[in-house]
Amino acid sequence: MKKKLVVIALVSSVCASMLFGCGGQAAAPAADTGTGETVEEKQEDNKHEEAQTEDKQEEVPADNAANDDQAKADEVAALIDAIYVQERTDTTDADCKAAKEAWDALTDAQKELVEGEDADPDYFGRDTGDASKDDPANADDIGDKEILVVSFGTSFNDSRAKDIGGIEKAIAAAYPDWSVRRAFTAQIIINHVQARDGEFIDNMDQALERAVKNGVKELVIQPTHLMHGAEYDEMVEAVEACRDKFDKVFISEPLLGEVGSDAKSINSDKKAVCEAVVAQTVADSDYDSLDKMDEDKTAIVYIGHGTSHTAKVTYSQMQTQMDELGYKNVFVGTVEGEPEETSCENIIEAVHEAGYTGVIMRPLMVVAGDHANNDMAGDDDDSWKSLFDASGYFEKLNMQIAGLGRIEDVQNRYVEHIADALK
Repeated sequence: MKKKLVVIALVSSVCASMLFGCGGQAAAPAADTGTGETVEEKQEDNKHEEAQTEDKQEEVPADNAANDDQAKADEVAALIDAIYVQERTDTTDADCKAAKEAWDALTDAQKELVEGEDADPDYFGRDTGDASKDDPANADDIGDKEILVVSFGTSFNDSRAKDIGGIEKAIAAAYPDWSVRRAFTAQIIINHVQARDGEFIDNMDQALERAVKNGVKELVIQPTHLMHGAEYDEMVEAVEACRDKFDKVFISEPLLGEVGSDAKSINSDKKAVCEAVVAQTVADSDYDSLDKMDEDKTAIVYIGHGTSHTAKVTYSQMQTQMDELGYKNVFVGTVEGEPEETSCENIIEAVHEAGYTGVIMRPLMVVAGDHANNDMAGDDDDSWKSLFDASGYFEKLNMQIAGLGRIEDVQNRYVEHIADALK
C-alpha cells in the first residue's frame, strides 16, 4: 500500500513538472520585481515611458524651430529700429541694405513675427503702390537756377507720386527755365523708402550740398508744409546756414501763408485752399453740391496733423474761414488734438449736436500718408473712423483718402508763392 502511494506521488510530480516546463495551460506564479510590480506590469510601464520619451524628442525640434523663427524675426526688427531714426550717418546706406536683405530672407511666417520699438511687418510688407512711378528728383546737371521743393515726406508710394510729385510737376511746368529738385526733412521716411524700394531721396543737407556742387547761383526754397510750424522753422535754419554759398536765395511761403495773430485771422491763401478742398470733396462724393450734402444731413470732417507749436492757431483759422464761406456742415479736426477744440472727441460732439448723421472724412494734409491711412481711416480702435462709428451717432461714414497736393488749385497756390518770392 505504501509502495503504491509513493508511485502515485512520483507520477503526479513528473506530470506537473512536464506541464509547467513545456508551456502547458497552467500559469507560473507571478514574479515580484522588488517594487511591488509584476514583470509584465514593469514591462508595460517601460513601454509607456519609452513612448513618452519619443513624444518629447519630437516636441523639442518644434520648440527649437519656433525659437529660431522668433530669433530671426527679432534680428530684422532690430535692423529696422536701427534705421528708424532722424539722423543720417556714414552707415545709413549699408544699414538700409542689410535690413532689406534680412527681411527678404525670412519666411512669410517669420515676417509676421517682426516686432520692435518701431518695427512691424508693415515696414517692408505693406503695399503702398508702385515706387517706380515716383521721381525722386535728385539728378545733377541742375544749372544756375534751382527750385528746391521741401517736404516732410511720406513712405506711401502712390501718395508721394500724386501729392508731392503733383506739386513738383506743376512748379516745373510753370517755371521751365528752372530746375526743380526735391528734399525731405524726415530722415526716418527717407530711410524707409530707400530700404524698402531702393529709391534715394535727398535730405536737406544732401540737397543743399548737391546745389552747391552743381554751381547753382539762384536758389528758391518752396516748402510744401501747411504752415509756419516747427518743420518750417528747422528748414529755414538749414538754408540760412549756407546762404552765403549762393548769389541769391528766396524762401517761399508755406501753403496757408502767414499764421496771423488769433483764430479770426484769415488770408487769401486760407480762403483759396478752403474753396479748393471743399470743391474737390464734393466732386469726389455722391453729391452734386455742398448744399445737397447738407440737406442729406451729411457733414465733411477735415483732419489735419495738429501741433503744439504756436502755429496751431492755423487750424482754428481754417475753421473760421470755412464758417465765413458759409460752409456750415464743414468741421476741422486734428490727429494730435491741438488746438483742443480740434480733438476727435470734440469734433464728434460738434457734428452730432449740429444734427448730422452722415460724415465724409478727408485729410487736411498735403500728403495722404500714414496719418490719413491709419489715424483717420484705419481699422484700429483709436482711428477717427472707428471712434466715429463707436459713438453710435452716425449712419454713414465715408473716407476720402487723398492729399491736398493732388488738387490743381492747391498746386497753383505754390506756383503763386514762388512768383511772390521772386518779386
